Formats: sequence, C-alpha cells, structure tokens
Amino acid sequence: MSRRVRRIAVRGIALATLLATVASCGLLGGEEKAPASDANTSSGPVEKSKITLGVLPILDVASVHVAIKQGFFEKEGLQVDLKVIQGGAAAIPGLVSKELDFTFGNWVSFFAAQSKDAAKAVDGIKLISDGYQAKPDMFLILANGDSAIKAPADLAGKTIAINTFKNIAELTAKATLEAANVDVNSVKFKEMPFPDMQAALQNKTVDAAFMVEPFITRAQRAAGQIKVLDAASGPTDNIPIAGYATTGAFAKENPKTVAAFQRAMAKGQAAATDRPTVEPLLVEYAKVDKETAGLVHFGAFPTTLDATRLQRVVQLMQRYQMLDKELDVKPMLIQPSGS
Repeated sequence: MSRRVRRIAVRGIALATLLATVASCGLLGGEEKAPASDANTSSGPVEKSKITLGVLPILDVASVHVAIKQGFFEKEGLQVDLKVIQGGAAAIPGLVSKELDFTFGNWVSFFAAQSKDAAKAVDGIKLISDGYQAKPDMFLILANGDSAIKAPADLAGKTIAINTFKNIAELTAKATLEAANVDVNSVKFKEMPFPDMQAALQNKTVDAAFMVEPFITRAQRAAGQIKVLDAASGPTDNIPIAGYATTGAFAKENPKTVAAFQRAMAKGQAAATDRPTVEPLLVEYAKVDKETAGLVHFGAFPTTLDATRLQRVVQLMQRYQMLDKELDVKPMLIQPSGS
C-alpha cells in the first residue's frame, strides 16, 4: 500500500470515529445516550448503605422479611432497619422528617398526601415498588360470633374499627358497603392498630372491625369472630392495596440506593408467593402461632408498577370524596432500571 493510500485510510477511520461519537450525542438525530442519573443507577456502590424502612406487622410486608432473610438487600449493599408504623398515613410525616428513607403504605394514603402537597418540602412522594393486591378473604370486616351482626345490612349505623382514617380500608369498606345497599354515612369508623381489634370486638368497644391477615385468621380461630363482608369483592375485586415509597428528594440524592432497593424488593415479591417460605416468618414478625400462619389467606405480590392499575384507586377515591383534585399517578412512579 502506498504512503498516500495509507494516509487516506487513516483519515477515513478518524472521520468514522468522529461521526459515531457525534451521533451518540444526538447531534445527528441518532439515539441519545441515557442521562447520567439513569445510567448510574444499576451499578456502583449505593449512596446510603443503611436505610430505615417503615412496615406494619401484617402479611402484606412478607416480601420485605423474605428479602432480608434470604440476603437480597445485603447482596445489593443495603442494611435495613425496620420501623413499625400504624399505617400509610402515619408514614408520611416520617418520610417528610427523614426519619424514614422508605416506607410501606397503602396507595390511598400516598395519593391523598400527594394531592394535598403534604410532602412538597421533600419534592413529593415517589412510588418505587408495588407491594400487595387484593384476593378473596384477605380484607374482611369481622364481628363477634354472638353479635346480631351477621350480614352487610346489619352494619348500618354501627361502629367499625380501621387502622387509620382515609386509607385503603376506609375506601374499600365504603365501596363494598354501598354495593350492599348500606348507607355509608350512617357508619362510624374508629381508628386503632390492627393488633388491638380482636380485643376491641370482644370488649364491645366497636361493633365490627376491618382486619387484614394474619389478624383475620387469628380472630376467627381464637375468638370465633365471623366474616360479615369481604371488602375486596364486587367494586373492589383485585384492587391494588399497597406498595413502597420514598420522597423525590431522597430519590434524587440517592438514585443507586433506590435502584438497589427495587432490585431486592422485586426478588422478595417473587419469593413471597411461596407459602412455606412466608409462614415461619409470620410467626416471627407478626407474632402469630404456627397453625394460624398456615391458614392465612394470601393476597398477590405484584412484581411491577402499573400506572393504569393504580389509577383505579384514584378513581375510587374521587367517587368517595377522598381526593380534593385530579391526580395522575404516572409522574409519581420511579420505574426500576430497564423498565
């Protein structure tokens, strides 16, 4: 090859390299590179290795305990400090004050807080992982076996215990009561923690109680309390119940931590569908006996965030005046890397 031909070849290679570089930057209309904040969420050390996560002592958070027990968080470089909360509404102040980095909570509480700008100081609430979805017999209103309350119609004018006001329990109770032709305005809701409801029924502090697992099964076995209404039926069949959130500020400052949390939770959600894996953990963290753990009714543990499904909750909230304005769920979601 002559010297002149070699010079032309070298110049051609250099020009091709330059064009490829320009195209990758989007200057020639080619595909743009992902922003650095997105590109860096799937690799490298997390910004915050020790995180505080709000949870309730209920079946819904089994995936968290599975993920801890099976080392999913540890493999992602995370050490999880669990903090027990009473409900999603109670978790919002914890996120805002930065006492919690992440929290489990019901979708109603998250959406209500977002619509009221309750977390505006920390750039709003961001939803990062789905948690739980309804199935039959895992969202029940119970009454004492010797009570006159036997059917939904008997709940008119009665007092029903719920864990927190204006949450998924109140929403689904109202929707299913109305579907059963009960005047929702005649019903009074009384706030108390799930673990206290069985005794409150026995002491007649309340007429009925909205319980979740494992408290449903324990109340039925230990106190003979009976099902009056399945709050995850009819208009609320398969309704999304709860998930995991952080704040916009935390997500912006700790994108790799959020991504690591999402990867660990995705594995935990998938593993939580296996009863033999979950039952012994219920004995540990929910403080129920082995027999009760073996009888609880499982909901679903979704592994993806779906804005369309979650928007259904918003629509129900609007129907029952639990939202002051329109709310689009999609901007609240932080999808896992690769979604």
